[in-house]
Amino acid sequence: MRVLAIACAALLAMPAWAEGEQAGDFDYYVLSLSWAPGWCATEGAGRDAAQCDPTNDAHFVLHGLWPQYESGWPSYCRTTARNPSRAQTAAMEDIMGSDGAAWYQWKKHGRCAGLSATDYFAQARAAYESITVPWVFQQLNKDVRLPAKVVEEAFLEANPNLRPDMVTVTCDQGRIDEVRICLSKDLTPRACGTDVARDCRMTDALMERVR
Repeated sequence: MRVLAIACAALLAMPAWAEGEQAGDFDYYVLSLSWAPGWCATEGAGRDAAQCDPTNDAHFVLHGLWPQYESGWPSYCRTTARNPSRAQTAAMEDIMGSDGAAWYQWKKHGRCAGLSATDYFAQARAAYESITVPWVFQQLNKDVRLPAKVVEEAFLEANPNLRPDMVTVTCDQGRIDEVRICLSKDLTPRACGTDVARDCRMTDALMERVR
């Protein structure tokens, strides 16, 4: 019985990651920027994603703008908002890499913002445009290995309004994967929750060159 009680207590203490929450019920946003060359090298090949077209010089693209709780996050929320049209998702391709990505982000995360599809995509674009991608990453012309901490430091230098507790760098398969920046509902930078603030500690993470 004691073991069962401890297990139940542990489950109750875990973040709520259930699906189908009420739209608009969240605490802040996570702006997720994905390193396009890495994604194209590992997953994007053969998908005809615009971000993998060598002529587009894609670097950090918008993965998503995610409503977040102080601990955990909502997903696939209940909303009366209409789904976006194909034209609306296609219009996000320039910063999200594909219209399919825009549709998926709306379905899983956008509905939770409590906004119309039009307003959510406008909010996502405004969030993306509020962050300066360091010039060195926009122009990266060869594969490099570097500490993940260097990526965070570059974003802090390029965005003086950010603090270290507002930015998280993630890795996947030995590569720099994403930069995640925490924003208030009005897109003001703020500290991340403890479940978001988990930096990659790799000292030799790969960043593929911009194609």
